[in-house]
Amino acid sequence: MKALKNILLVCALSTALANTVNADDPKPLTIGSKAPDFSLKGVDDKTYTLASFKDAKLLVIIFTCNHCPTAQAYEDRIIAFTNTYAPKGVQVVAISPNSDAAIRLDELGYTDLNDSFEEMKIRYKDKGYNFPYLYDGENQQASEQYGPATTPHAFVFDEERILRYVGRIDDDEHIGRAKIHNLQNAVDELLAGKTVTTPTTRTFGCSVKWKSKIDWKTREAEDWKKEPVALEEVTLDSLKTVLKNNSGKYRLVNFWATWCGPCVAEFSALVETDKMYRHREFDFVTVSLDSKKSADKVLAFLQRQYASNRNFLFGDENKYDLIEAVDEEWQ
Repeated sequence: MKALKNILLVCALSTALANTVNADDPKPLTIGSKAPDFSLKGVDDKTYTLASFKDAKLLVIIFTCNHCPTAQAYEDRIIAFTNTYAPKGVQVVAISPNSDAAIRLDELGYTDLNDSFEEMKIRYKDKGYNFPYLYDGENQQASEQYGPATTPHAFVFDEERILRYVGRIDDDEHIGRAKIHNLQNAVDELLAGKTVTTPTTRTFGCSVKWKSKIDWKTREAEDWKKEPVALEEVTLDSLKTVLKNNSGKYRLVNFWATWCGPCVAEFSALVETDKMYRHREFDFVTVSLDSKKSADKVLAFLQRQYASNRNFLFGDENKYDLIEAVDEEWQ
């Protein structure tokens, strides 16, 4: 199908805020604390403990994840940091603390991957991580002991595995704007045998998705049920205006029908896509090719799907005129 400007077309006829740090969340380790041991699976399917890194002069543990935009903004900086400091005996380890079951759909609107273990493997490979990437989302025992408040959150331990720095990586998540490189400064001081000048800093990023926050995801689904679902008839001329798309947003247009098996099967996934991206420059429109006499059936289906986006019924209009209006090369 020929691409239309700012419009994504789906037609099966032819074939994710709980971004809040709560007072009762685990607190970060205090300076001078001993590193808690852990046993976590890495994306290479090997199990890692503190002893796995016993030969490192310094151990830098960064709690991060796939889905968080701030965490993504720091990926290349962590890779570059590792390239610089690994030859100096500094071991970087990344741990994902998030329970992917606690992530709302609208929190996934800024990412290509979720925080599941399998998709951590994809992230690791695609970004070329040069450090171990460990998963703690299943029971979060290590994360509860270390107490990261956000992703990312860095913890630096000396050779005796005593915490000497905890906080941010630098002072600005925007790429190229940082002026104070806190993590780098702390490591430089420790390598020089000095006391860290600023041992603690505030962090900025996405909150850790603790299992206790699963109710946020449940609440999201409950809110969907309260949103009105409507269906309106559309003429060919009106539909042309929709397809012209002067909204300034990317528009996903789904042509479907209740009698089309693939359409029905994929519909919930498209609605989920809308729930993910509707707070961004994204617009979702459905166009049913059911007959006008089936309007009640179409609306009932849309209500079951919580499709609170714009929904149109093309009805009994000539479908070949529709094809010409959408894309003359549409088969």
